[in-house]
Amino acid sequence: MSKKIQKIKGFADLFPEEAAIFSFMEAKARNAFERFGFGELRTPVLEKTELFQKSIGEDTDVVGKEMFTFPDRKGRSLTMRPEATAGVIRAFVEAGKHQPGSVAKYYSFGPMFRYERPQKGRQRQFHQINAEIIGAPEPQSDAELILMLDTFLRDLGLKKLSIELNSLGCPECRPTYRRALTEYFNSLPVDELCEDCRRRKDTNPLRVLDCKVPACKELVKDAPSVTDHLCAECADHFAQVREVLDRAGLVYELNPRLVRGLDYYQRTTFEITSGDIGAQTAVAGGGRYDGLVKHLGGPDVPATGFACGMERLALLLGEQSADQPDFYIAVTAPKAANNALLLAQELRLAGLGGQVSYSAGSMKSRLRAANRIGARYCLILGEEENVDHTVTVKDMVGDSPQVTVTPEQCRQLLLGGKKR
Repeated sequence: MSKKIQKIKGFADLFPEEAAIFSFMEAKARNAFERFGFGELRTPVLEKTELFQKSIGEDTDVVGKEMFTFPDRKGRSLTMRPEATAGVIRAFVEAGKHQPGSVAKYYSFGPMFRYERPQKGRQRQFHQINAEIIGAPEPQSDAELILMLDTFLRDLGLKKLSIELNSLGCPECRPTYRRALTEYFNSLPVDELCEDCRRRKDTNPLRVLDCKVPACKELVKDAPSVTDHLCAECADHFAQVREVLDRAGLVYELNPRLVRGLDYYQRTTFEITSGDIGAQTAVAGGGRYDGLVKHLGGPDVPATGFACGMERLALLLGEQSADQPDFYIAVTAPKAANNALLLAQELRLAGLGGQVSYSAGSMKSRLRAANRIGARYCLILGEEENVDHTVTVKDMVGDSPQVTVTPEQCRQLLLGGKKR
């Protein structure tokens, strides 16, 4: 016997029972996002490495430690996408989609890849739901994005979530805050910061605020607040975002330490967390990244967006079964097998869904199969039905009596049951 090949560590197989919850999330996202005027965009999972170096930032953990990067046969450096926004902006710029005064709204689903320790709710291949608004500088676009995310999560049935909100300022006021942070971190004994943060405090002090090391998190509590260093324009932008959310009745908490993990964010940033999935509490987050389109070679247009981790949402949702099958056709006589398959095809063309046994078996075993898939009706084709060109219909859920009918009557009966 040949040695079996196992999957790569940090990569997961999703069988129908697990995949059903991902399909459920995608369907809810499409429904919610398209009500807000968003359209789906699909981008490649493989991009040139420089795209992520330029957008995410070479000083970030994502670029420095976590990317799946390799040379192709011509020696070009390629990377499996660790996040979606850079690819969306690259596609937008490359296709020349910008029109002066226009606003583009995109959503996307798909796998992302990061080389990090696999953990609950995060594998090395994980999946995200993303949304981006490109071309709208107004604070109302930030607020709409947050409201859309809240709508989507409510549509999923999730309620025990916390929203954190912050502003990171802009290129005009950020330098002042960076200097204040650098002075604060330089005043601390060097050995009180982790090795990474000793480097970050000089190269990008905002990264220290995002550190997950407990000792660094404790030191950050007394660091200067970004909201105390906002320029007038950024302060007004943030105030308008909060006003819309307040008037919409959205409950949130201001968190001046919230910086997110990627360099391209500025102004509004937000995160949604849950206390029900262990230490890795963030299930969604995003913010504004006005300079990213220009930085990647496009026009100087603003943008804002968010990402949801689908594995973490799945932990909160539990099991979501697929739609209940309308029928299971139980073949109890060998000669009825072909007729059973043709009946199934007629029912499927009528908009019904279900399965059929390919060969004959005992009634007991076929009823077990119908129960196993949760079929609404079991349609029985045995010797008598095959001769008479009839179908015996057994209601597997309700208390309707078992009846023998013609194939057309069977179709009408099942369609009537589906409408109830």
